[in-house]
Amino acid sequence: MSILASTSSASTAAGWGGMIIWLVVLFGFMYFFMIRPQQKEAKKKNAMLSELAVGDTVLTTSGFYGTVIDIADDTVIVEFGNNKNCRIPMQKAAISAVEKPEEAMEK
Repeated sequence: MSILASTSSASTAAGWGGMIIWLVVLFGFMYFFMIRPQQKEAKKKNAMLSELAVGDTVLTTSGFYGTVIDIADDTVIVEFGNNKNCRIPMQKAAISAVEKPEEAMEK
């Protein structure tokens, strides 16, 4: 009886060891292919928004192009189109791309 008990506990321990290795491999895969790219993208967007300045042309998440005319903390005021009366306050997070005035002249 004691020989069977020790054999079954040894095989159970080996089974758990294999499962733990697969969990570590799975976590490593998820980190390098899912979590890390999202963190890099978030850092890139935060850097873009921190360099935002008055006069920059921006593309909003809804697809509108406009020019930044004022910046305050988390809010920016963007002017859309040729109509100088179309000024809309929005959150910085709603900006998906920024084009500096120097870049626009080079194109």
